[in-house]
Amino acid sequence: MLSNRSASQKRRVFLGAYVKHLFVGGVAAALLLALPGVALAEDLEFVLTNSSSYAVKAFFTSPADIDTWEEDVFGENYLPAGNYVSITIGDGREQCVYDMKFILEDDSEFIEKGIDLCELGEYTLSNAQ
Repeated sequence: MLSNRSASQKRRVFLGAYVKHLFVGGVAAALLLALPGVALAEDLEFVLTNSSSYAVKAFFTSPADIDTWEEDVFGENYLPAGNYVSITIGDGREQCVYDMKFILEDDSEFIEKGIDLCELGEYTLSNAQ
């Protein structure tokens, strides 16, 4: 059917289809940027604030539905009292609810279960806990 059209008509049809695909692709990309809260199996980021009187020498996380702890998020580092740090959990899961385990400088442990880190975007550890 295109063979019965002139060269300029064929170019217009081709360019029209190209612009349509470009527009649809642009709209899809814009939606991905405009909807950052949509879970897409990407890294989970949140701010951890230590408002307690003790340094946190180890910090472990685990998806709430798993019974084992992941490796120490801090590694060789620690979080001094009165400081904060951005944490990235890059486990590839579409998970928001995590259990957290804190080991303080006096070797005491504190476990917080079932925290929705996607909803909160931050977590503050304090003495009152």
